[in-house]
Amino acid sequence: MAIYYKSVFFLAASAFLGEGIEFIVNMILARELGTHGLGLYMSILPTIFLIVLLSSFELQVSISKFIAEREERYHRNILYHAITITIIFTSILFLLATVIIPFIPIFKTYHPYVKWFVMILIPVISFTSVARGYFMGKQQMGKIAISNFLRKVVQLAGLFILFRFLAFDSERALLIAIGTLIGSEIVVFLYLIYMFIIQFQQIKRRPFSNLNRKAVRKNLMAVSIPTTGMRLFSAFTNAIQPFVIKAALVHAGMTEKLATEHFGMLMGVAMSIGFFPAFIAHSLLVVLIPAVSKAHSERDYPALQKMLQQVMKLTLLYGVAAVTIFYFYAPELTSLFFKSETPAIFLQLLWPFFLFHFFIMPMQAFMIGLDMIKEAFIHIIWSTVISFGLILWLGSQAEWGMNGVIIGMNTGSVLLAMMHYLTICKKIGFSIFMKGLIQKEQ
Repeated sequence: MAIYYKSVFFLAASAFLGEGIEFIVNMILARELGTHGLGLYMSILPTIFLIVLLSSFELQVSISKFIAEREERYHRNILYHAITITIIFTSILFLLATVIIPFIPIFKTYHPYVKWFVMILIPVISFTSVARGYFMGKQQMGKIAISNFLRKVVQLAGLFILFRFLAFDSERALLIAIGTLIGSEIVVFLYLIYMFIIQFQQIKRRPFSNLNRKAVRKNLMAVSIPTTGMRLFSAFTNAIQPFVIKAALVHAGMTEKLATEHFGMLMGVAMSIGFFPAFIAHSLLVVLIPAVSKAHSERDYPALQKMLQQVMKLTLLYGVAAVTIFYFYAPELTSLFFKSETPAIFLQLLWPFFLFHFFIMPMQAFMIGLDMIKEAFIHIIWSTVISFGLILWLGSQAEWGMNGVIIGMNTGSVLLAMMHYLTICKKIGFSIFMKGLIQKEQ
């Protein structure tokens, strides 16, 4: 548990600094790109993240889980098989991307170089995931924290230098914004791969045992495939969310340009501020996946119950404080981006979405560690269907508009958090009110 707390603290501290930089990055983007440019930037991000997800194949999750559950003498063999899988998968995905990406409609709206920038991400993200997964499984969170912080610093430095000393038209400014994002991932790749090679050389000098090749691949795929499917569904829905929201707003009577601007203020301002405390939730997610996996493999239910109790209390403590500040100081916070009251209203109305999202992230780590990825996937499908249904129904009505969109987003977040929590409590034999421990049958 001491390693657990230390890892959470270290990741949270570095993530706090990183989120501070992210906040500044979004302020620069808002001022340099304008409302319409920011809307275009935020509209393509889900598509980029979808490609990033496909490239990672969630190997960081499956490798970290497998490493945490197995003795150190098996790690060399696990990594050999993981690297082999990555090489094969990356080659196939890159060839497919070369054929498909140029014909994806959304890229036609942007500078021609954007699609080639995105293709560079495929091998970069794939091999970074192997290194990240190993360091996560070994609880070497310092390297993960440094890489996360490095990404933000490089992106900020690139934006500041280019926009400070050079002038660009709107199309090239958007290209620079996307290019610095891609460049920061390349720097992280170089750092993590360098640290991984050093670590791997040390592993090769130690005694090792081999695992059956089919068994290793089966274990990695048993986590990677369903987790990728789950994340792929989320990424796909996030990719189409801009079009769903803007379509609803246009149907409600807005012009397409005004709908894009409102979406930009929603995602680029309200979401940037509201997700600021999520660095704590993300730090918990990274640490909990190997910790829960190890406890579950040892059938240590008291430890699982204690971890869940502590996570829920910590999340409630900082989550309530955060959304309270957002609600009462929304105008002051959003004015850092735009001199408009609209994003402040969005931020205030979204407080349930943010609060319950802070719970969702660590609970997803529990679902993965407890081998309940299928259940988590079903929860995400149901919450997304209901959320999108409400967005289209209420958001397309003139009297509701963006308020209807936000109601749909809030409903989805609350529903997903509740389904995750009830399922986890049942699995580990824990009272849903956390008033006492229930002895789980061995």
